[in-house]
Amino acid sequence: MPQNSTKITASLGTTKPPRLIMPRIFAFAPNRDTLGATSYLIVDKIGNILVDCPAWNEVNQEFLQSQGKISSLIISHRGGIGKNVMQLQQALNCSVIVQEQEAYLLPEVEIKSFSDNLVVNHELEIIWTPGYSPGSSCLYWQQQGGVLFTGRHLLPKSPTEIVPLRTAKTFHWWRQLNSVAKLQARFNADHLKYILPGANTGYLRGIGYIDNAYEQLQALNLTTLRSMEAI
Repeated sequence: MPQNSTKITASLGTTKPPRLIMPRIFAFAPNRDTLGATSYLIVDKIGNILVDCPAWNEVNQEFLQSQGKISSLIISHRGGIGKNVMQLQQALNCSVIVQEQEAYLLPEVEIKSFSDNLVVNHELEIIWTPGYSPGSSCLYWQQQGGVLFTGRHLLPKSPTEIVPLRTAKTFHWWRQLNSVAKLQARFNADHLKYILPGANTGYLRGIGYIDNAYEQLQALNLTTLRSMEAI
């Protein structure tokens, strides 16, 4: 790392190191810069994948460098964009991937954008799921029985339940529910085991993931959800 690279101290985040929540997946402590969003690192022999922006402090920088080459930072939604994306890219020498409708939010960063879907490698695919934000996306990893990183598209409401949440910041609620329907049709019980949300991870009580993800996804009643008011 260059000696003049930016190092944000723990005053903007936590000094807790990332923790291993399942084989080859680390979860970072919630990032204050992204309103408590949780970032993840997928350890892959082809090149590690960073999902959303962790706090850019010394603890996280040293951890990331200790894990080997970071090939890509994937932004799952506008709320996952930290204020140090350019410094992160320069320090880690990684590509930054974001859905095309939110590329304008990173004018000074060299990015790779996509429209509907993007195959990152033979195990990883990004699926556009607009609604929470215009470029909201989920990352599907084929390992561990199938893992879906959902950003703020789907969030926990208990240690075992996930829902889409309609809030004042929701871009388009019905599009979000259409994106839920898209995921319900896409997966089956053999290919989706876990959901790793990008926020509200305190509900998971230290486990770090939602199990039985396919059943939880299919249990969502879109007719009932359409009538929900914003919170």
